[in-house]
Amino acid sequence: MIGRLTGLLAEKNPPQIVLDVNGVGYELDVPMSTFYNLPASGEKVTLLTHFAVREDGHFLYGFQSEAERFAFRQLLKISGIGARTALSVLSGLSVGDLAAAVAQQEVGRLIKVPGIGKKTAERLLLELKGKLADATGVSLPVAVDDAKQDISNALLALGYNEKEAAAAMRQLPADVGTSDGIRQALKLLSKV
Repeated sequence: MIGRLTGLLAEKNPPQIVLDVNGVGYELDVPMSTFYNLPASGEKVTLLTHFAVREDGHFLYGFQSEAERFAFRQLLKISGIGARTALSVLSGLSVGDLAAAVAQQEVGRLIKVPGIGKKTAERLLLELKGKLADATGVSLPVAVDDAKQDISNALLALGYNEKEAAAAMRQLPADVGTSDGIRQALKLLSKV
């Protein structure tokens, strides 16, 4: 029904935002991956949306990319997974990390997400198998993905927070090795 909204960002109260579209304020719940990439309040933004009608109300969810919205919708199709849990998964893992975890059947990545236990993680891996990688366009070279995960884990172990680690990871070359990646990421983070 409502597929996309473009307007001015009126309010930011994680995980909810208010988007002013020609004088109408739309409340949207967004995953933290989208929230961190939003512009400052008062600036123009376009979000893809998912509109849900339930007996207790109408709810609007916003996403920065089609891959995020697709992953959200795939998560909602799983029995026992509601919108809050789906948002939590997308807040804790990028779509690429989720697709990699599913492809490699890594329960450990999913149980790190708040609200996801071992049984739920196993059900997610089983039900999402083969559904995310093709549709999201995420390629999953195992060696590169393992290197990226190792680099991220090293940065977190060194005391950087997840936002800092993610920012450094985005600036690294796609095919970087673990040791080179850690060195480059540390150089990038020391400049901040």
